[in-house]
Amino acid sequence: MIAVAVAGAAGRMGETVCRAVTAAQDMELVGRADPRLSTAVADVLEEADVLVDFTTPTTALANARLAVAAGVHVVIGTTGFDLSELEGLSGANVFAAPNFAIGAVLMMKFAAEAARHMAAAEIVELHHDRKLDRPSGTAARTAELMGGGVPIHSVRLPGLVAHQEVILGDVGQTLTIRHDSTDRESFMPGVLLAIRRVGELERTPVIGLEQLL
Repeated sequence: MIAVAVAGAAGRMGETVCRAVTAAQDMELVGRADPRLSTAVADVLEEADVLVDFTTPTTALANARLAVAAGVHVVIGTTGFDLSELEGLSGANVFAAPNFAIGAVLMMKFAAEAARHMAAAEIVELHHDRKLDRPSGTAARTAELMGGGVPIHSVRLPGLVAHQEVILGDVGQTLTIRHDSTDRESFMPGVLLAIRRVGELERTPVIGLEQLL
């Protein structure tokens, strides 16, 4: 049984993670940390094997440092901070992903492959209006996998969840690769996979769900 604590547990992603962990037969939800619950991350680490972080760019790194110092592995879904700052953390393993939806991982893989054969590309990412970072971590990761320098356009509107188009162009043709998450449940298989695998990582940190597939 994997003991899991969730940071950002009162947020929309955090609440969804808590439900998924509770429903998983091999996991136990042992803590919910969130300022709105008057519970700090330090308060939920004692019984946890893994901390799942869906908080804010200003707190995720500090939470990770706190967890690994306590010997607790960390799964990070928060984006908008410099992931290179996770390097050098010791005491437990760290896994981070800009997107936990399997379809989004495939979209990024297909876009990287297509970029090798098409003359130019641009990325349009669309998210709900409460998303703090722009461009999204998914768009930034996609551009990186495509070789860098790909323009990114960000849209923030109510009614959206998480959506991305990669539009590639060449002489007389275009190719569009699109992924849509219409419900936060789409991220849960990837989150649960990361929780199960983070303790077995042979190196740390590991970035990107494609590393686990």
